[in-house]
Amino acid sequence: MKIKDLPKFERPREKLIKKGAAALHKAELLAILLRTGIKGKNVLQMANDILLKYGNEKLTKVSYQELRNMRGIGPTKAVQILAALELGKRIYKTREEKDVYINSPDDVVKEVNYISENKKENFITLYLDAKNHLIHKETISIGTLNASLVHPREVFEPATKHLAAQIIVVHNHPSGNSEPSEDDLEITRKLVKAGKILGIDVADHIIITKTGFISFKEKNLI
Repeated sequence: MKIKDLPKFERPREKLIKKGAAALHKAELLAILLRTGIKGKNVLQMANDILLKYGNEKLTKVSYQELRNMRGIGPTKAVQILAALELGKRIYKTREEKDVYINSPDDVVKEVNYISENKKENFITLYLDAKNHLIHKETISIGTLNASLVHPREVFEPATKHLAAQIIVVHNHPSGNSEPSEDDLEITRKLVKAGKILGIDVADHIIITKTGFISFKEKNLI
């Protein structure tokens, strides 16, 4: 089925005009950027294919050449998609850096609670100034964590770049068990040691699950 064969209220552009952009799901928003489909596949199906292939995390890092390698995406479509993604990232980053202060483990969880449902472990670092103002947030690794995968270099490089005074590291446990593993404890020990050398405080390490979280600081593990 072609987009023009859909009822008007189901077509992405018409839906956006009538209900606003917030009413559209991601595939519909991407379909508007793509504008046209290819033979045998309408633009919504193309958009869904892209989202299924890359997902949220990979799509924000997709390259021009990766998009061009997909059938039906020419130079213009690739540039439009990349420009929209970068604009969204910059707007989100500006809002985040201006407004957010981290004064408790609950504040941390509010910022990264989206990883609680993830099926893979995500290791995220929050970079703060001396007044607990969030100045940067970065995903360091995705996948099963161990002490060799999370290297202090990857954690502290953004800290020096953004002139952070302290960091808070966070990761999720897909198993639902929030108790720290030996690898979690070892990672924390290595980061605290590296932070002391660099003069950057590791203020906390928080483990998030679907049902709750634990703070290393509150448990006197840091």
